[in-house]
Amino acid sequence: MSATLTEPAATTAQPHPRRWAAAVVMMIAALMDLLDTTIVNVAVPSISRDLHASASDLQWVVSAYLLGFAAALIVSGHLGDRIGRRPLFLSGTAGFGLASLACGIAQSPGQLIVARAVQGVLAAVLVPQVIGSFRTLFQGKERGAAFGMYGAVAGFASAVGLLLGGVLTDADLFGWGWRSVFLVNVPVAVATFVGGLLLVPATRERSAGRPDVLGSLLLAGGLVAIVLPLVQGRENGWPLWGWGCLGTGVVTVVGLGVYEARRHRPGTVPLLPARAFRLPAFSVGVLVQLLFSVGMQGFFLVFAVWLQAGERYTPMQAGLVTVAFSAGGFLTAPAADGLAVRYGRLVLGAGALMMAGGFGWVGAVVDGAPAAHAGAWPMVPGLLIAGAGLGFLVVPLVNVVLSAVPGELAGGASGIFSTAQQFGGALGAAVVGTVFFGAAGKGMTGALADAMPWVVGAFAVCGGLCAALPRRGSAEQLG
Repeated sequence: MSATLTEPAATTAQPHPRRWAAAVVMMIAALMDLLDTTIVNVAVPSISRDLHASASDLQWVVSAYLLGFAAALIVSGHLGDRIGRRPLFLSGTAGFGLASLACGIAQSPGQLIVARAVQGVLAAVLVPQVIGSFRTLFQGKERGAAFGMYGAVAGFASAVGLLLGGVLTDADLFGWGWRSVFLVNVPVAVATFVGGLLLVPATRERSAGRPDVLGSLLLAGGLVAIVLPLVQGRENGWPLWGWGCLGTGVVTVVGLGVYEARRHRPGTVPLLPARAFRLPAFSVGVLVQLLFSVGMQGFFLVFAVWLQAGERYTPMQAGLVTVAFSAGGFLTAPAADGLAVRYGRLVLGAGALMMAGGFGWVGAVVDGAPAAHAGAWPMVPGLLIAGAGLGFLVVPLVNVVLSAVPGELAGGASGIFSTAQQFGGALGAAVVGTVFFGAAGKGMTGALADAMPWVVGAFAVCGGLCAALPRRGSAEQLG
């Protein structure tokens, strides 16, 4: 059995001899989550046909996963620090595999949505343990290399997920069709669980405070209350209860932050640390992350539906169209960190505006196309530009923003950053999806034309907000 490691001990003891093997196992487990954020998007039209799902059902298939992840992420990270990361990593991996199996055998939209929510919660149990373990197992340049590996995989997994989702759905392995995008996780989860038992050491923080479970439940309820009326409102005629629910959700999240700032309970770890939010660079960075995710998740949800339901592309063809986006990111990502160290916010602002411009190109092609048929290939230059912007914006974003955060707040701040990413994705699926499906009477092309200004606007606002980020990045890899 592996010896228990703690953060202080790691600086004086010999490095764990199997740390890189453990890192590979944990990275593969985390990759299941990173891919599942978007792998389902290309399968959405097939799910709709097979399960007779409504438009709001399809939005929930995406949003339920992201909401489950966002709601449980922060408290799961604190639990791992306090009781040990290895047991949570193993239970999260096993549970994710079982939840994926439940998604793959779902017989109704309701069953699939519930399984997706559970899958998101278990991903939130798993992922923080990977990041926390990297902080403990690695020091100095090795820590930078480990987080660089994680960042590189995370930066492109969402785009790769679109292609993989198309390949798996089209391949129709064993007649599973869209179910393959979930069932593929089962053998991966089994293999990584066994690898985790053999290779992943136990790590924790002796000084970690108690997680705020009650606060976590309030945060989860608030986030769900915000997204629920945005998804269901259109089909129900935007009733009064929906606006009340939305307002209650906003008040709950804001009230939780205010309460923690004024009357935080001793011994517990704050979910929304006020000290971090008082730093303009951090507050603005969280907004940039959230709006980026709104635009990304919203666009790729409706784009996948448009390609297949409107343009009659197969799932694989739909996935191939998005390769242009991935290629753009691969071109700029290697240089992004170095440029951000020298030019800071200018690089991130340029990336956001490139994404706005690239998706604006897509919107212009759609807006000027015949209603019956637009064709995706004229959009490829726009997708390439948007992908290049992704490399400049997302790859250095965490480093530039967290370089302004004191070291003792870095763990909590990075958890909030990830929560903003997941919640932003759920908002994007809700808002952009609602605009798109609400305009379906105009035809698929008309609906996409109506949705694109919301996507472009999200990235344009990101570009403006980047002006408030630090002038320079940090040369250190933050872990």
